[in-house]
Amino acid sequence: MYQILIADDHPLFREAIARVIDDGFPGSNLLEASGLDSALQIIEQNDDIDLVLLDLNMPGMQGLGGLVQLRNQFPGVPAVIVSAEEDKKVILQTVTYGAVGFITKSTPRKQMISALEQILSGSIYLPSDIIRSGGTSVQTRHQEPGLLPELLESLTRKQLQVFERMTRGESNKMIAYELSIAESTVKAHVSAILRKLGATNRVQAILSASDIDFGAYLKHPGRMAEQ
Repeated sequence: MYQILIADDHPLFREAIARVIDDGFPGSNLLEASGLDSALQIIEQNDDIDLVLLDLNMPGMQGLGGLVQLRNQFPGVPAVIVSAEEDKKVILQTVTYGAVGFITKSTPRKQMISALEQILSGSIYLPSDIIRSGGTSVQTRHQEPGLLPELLESLTRKQLQVFERMTRGESNKMIAYELSIAESTVKAHVSAILRKLGATNRVQAILSASDIDFGAYLKHPGRMAEQ
């Protein structure tokens, strides 16, 4: 099904995450590395790796430096950080430096499988508490303070509903189910939302709106009249 590299220097964790992947994605081919050098070597020898699960603190990583090195050498290989790190600034920086998501090692099995499903479907995953509280210190490159409400006014009611669920960390598939619309329609709405907000990716848009009261916008008389 998938070819996934688990890069972590703790054998017990590699074994545990392998069981999670076997449960959620049976038939996947799992590769293992205990340090950055061996991970890079494995990626070089396998050009069909779908995802790398990367620990921030294993040998050779030097914190975020290892992530930057991996992204520079293999820009087409998606990497998600799986770490015990709890510093919100560091977690947000991993996405800034090219990771497709961050999963804490304390994440329950079912939630971890859901996070991996979201990542493998092409979305970016961050812990919900980071999405809720991390945005106040992160500005999108094209936004200035005070412009966000004006930009939100440019969204249709349905786009606001999609955006609200994006900020909860829901995948396109989940949003489509909750709003009873096609997943392709959700993707179109997401593209429109990013364009209107001047955001370059999903996480940037989510973080910029972490403190927005969506209920107030959706209850606006003009919004209530929209279909």
